[in-house]
Amino acid sequence: MSSNGDTKHVKAEASEPISLPLNTNVGYTQSLLDSSVLPSPTLQSPAMRRNVSDGNLMAQDVKEARVRVIYTGGTIGMMRNERHVLAPIPNALVRLIRKYPNIHDEEYAQRRFGASASMAPLVLPYVQGEARRVLYQVTEYSPLLDSSNMTMLDWSRIANDIYQSYEFFDGFVVLHGTDTLSYTASALSFMLENLGKTVIITGSQLPIFETRTDGKDNFTSALIIAGNYVIPEVCIFFGNKLLRGNRTVKVSSNSLDAFNSPNVPPLAQIGINVNVDYRLIFRPCSVERFCVQLQLDENVGLLRIFPSISLSTFRAFLAPPMRGVVMQSFGSGNVPSNRKDLIDELRAASERGVIIINCTQCPNGAVAEIYDTGKVLHDVGVIPGYDMTPEAALSKLAYVIGKQEWSLEVKKQMMQSNLRGELTSTTTPKMQDYDLVDAVARSLHLSSPQELDQLGATLFPAMINAAVVEGDIKKINNLKAYGADLSGSNHDHRTALHLACQMGNMQIVRHLLHNGVSVHTRDRYDRTPLQEAVATDNQEIIQLLISCGAHLTGSSRAVGEQLCAAAARGSLTRLKSYQLAGADLALCDPSGRTALHVAALHGFKELVEYMLPYLESAQVKDMLGLSAYDYATRGGHSDIAELLNPVKQED
Repeated sequence: MSSNGDTKHVKAEASEPISLPLNTNVGYTQSLLDSSVLPSPTLQSPAMRRNVSDGNLMAQDVKEARVRVIYTGGTIGMMRNERHVLAPIPNALVRLIRKYPNIHDEEYAQRRFGASASMAPLVLPYVQGEARRVLYQVTEYSPLLDSSNMTMLDWSRIANDIYQSYEFFDGFVVLHGTDTLSYTASALSFMLENLGKTVIITGSQLPIFETRTDGKDNFTSALIIAGNYVIPEVCIFFGNKLLRGNRTVKVSSNSLDAFNSPNVPPLAQIGINVNVDYRLIFRPCSVERFCVQLQLDENVGLLRIFPSISLSTFRAFLAPPMRGVVMQSFGSGNVPSNRKDLIDELRAASERGVIIINCTQCPNGAVAEIYDTGKVLHDVGVIPGYDMTPEAALSKLAYVIGKQEWSLEVKKQMMQSNLRGELTSTTTPKMQDYDLVDAVARSLHLSSPQELDQLGATLFPAMINAAVVEGDIKKINNLKAYGADLSGSNHDHRTALHLACQMGNMQIVRHLLHNGVSVHTRDRYDRTPLQEAVATDNQEIIQLLISCGAHLTGSSRAVGEQLCAAAARGSLTRLKSYQLAGADLALCDPSGRTALHVAALHGFKELVEYMLPYLESAQVKDMLGLSAYDYATRGGHSDIAELLNPVKQED
């Protein structure tokens, strides 16, 4: 993991085969993955393997979300042994969850997966007010880790596991011990670049299977949020609050409300309902695919200043091979300015390339150059850490120094930049209050906070959508300045990006993506912006969305139906749109027919000729045992039958 190794910067290029890692007790069933559509950012070449869908799943009227749970260890999964002492028990978590009806709905699993339910994904019971049933699969690490034993290698393992299955799941939950949970959350927030889905890390102070426990609420709430809400951040859920991971610190060793984010309010709070403050969410605003940076530099450390700290201690800490130091200073960033020996050591370390970040020892507030003792640090090359937590500053240093493609000056600049919401921006804040809503509220004589929130949630999406229809980027920016969330949705859960993709306005789509609007949001009918672009054959927009990490969601059989419908109309353009979006042309409908069957039946030779190079076999049979050749023959299309003749195909 040191910077001397090869750079490991993994991009989630879906044209490469993606396989799930074989960890112990994963509780996986291939049924779930078989019903997913594997994406591809480019047209598949004839040599590429097809993604085959099989299995007999029941027809689905219930909307579902898929969440992957990565169980690393910690108190939450511990159980009492024969001596009544809490200990991690390998391979027991999934087995016991299946017996708890408030965590797993066995009846739904039996209906959904049939006789194979014992190996099927777990199912969260119905939650009133939430749009989707959450199916979740648990990957259990072996050995289970006490969080005190976590290292940077373990951070990389978690990041890589999320990368490996990123496009199979709607969200991710990591079960983790509480002692170093803030470090892991901070590190993952930087390592997961251009994140577009919800990642929640949680744990508990009491095991989930104890009579008294906070584990059940923390776990189920994390699953609900990860499955139903698009919050593209690495978060921590604890004590009914969803906190930004790199802003969070552990504040108590025995309270059930063990974590807090001192300088940022919660992103969401769970009471009777889930209340998300979407204006606080830090969104990726670059048009790039999700990728992970696995290389971290271990030559970083935390140095806490204390009165009369010795020069030898100070010098030893800054000595090679140290490459990055988070110095925790007094108050608003002060060190003893009368200690010239310490100042000289800081200057020497900075001149030889050590990146030194100055953070305050106080839980609240930030460093500032308001005293002479703080100004001295700036003069010798120490970089202000603003209001970063020590955990965030340390993991950010490891991440930034690990970026071998960046120069030293770029690394220093990045340490002062707000990369993932880890520090408060030093630029002049924009107007974020509901000024416009306030004016409308006054005219309607509304005054309560609930009425204002409801008015904003109703008014802004409608006004943004009107601006999208007009193609007015200036108006969109003005609404954002008034406090509008461009990722907000209307009562059909449609965002402005859905509408822009449907209308085919490339300029508006690009602008919304640059403002962090998610490509993964699904409306009331489970349609994503990508599906809107496919439905209107906006292939340039399809390519742009794919480059941002969009992919087809839902059942492969449903996509197979759409491919067959396009073939029945003779629409080569629609087939190309689906293929560009990542669909396999060999996907079949519920009757086992492929687009090739339908095109052959209706005599669309152009479609048949186009599809043949992309199919592994042209002799796939439907539920009646008929191949595309049989359809062409019975339809009287001899020219197509000649193309599909099994003898000719074998030759």
